[in-house]
Amino acid sequence: MIEFPNHSRSYDPTRRAVRFWGHDSALETTFFINEGALKRIQPGTHPDEAGLLDAFDCNRDVICAAAAKVYVRGSRGSYDLTAANF
Repeated sequence: MIEFPNHSRSYDPTRRAVRFWGHDSALETTFFINEGALKRIQPGTHPDEAGLLDAFDCNRDVICAAAAKVYVRGSRGSYDLTAANF
């Protein structure tokens, strides 16, 4: 089962997404949630780094729940969450 104990997150300007990490035992997996998904969760989100990070922080529980649903152990190194996941 994946958990999200690490509250670190960062903005990736190339992907226009927020990167965060989940842990399944000793395995670390990278997740990205894109701008469209963040705007769906929190309409009115400013499309800049500060706005997207704030939207992530305000909705961390919802985002981590969606990330847990798409996660498959050992399947791949990273996962992308889009508006369709919400």
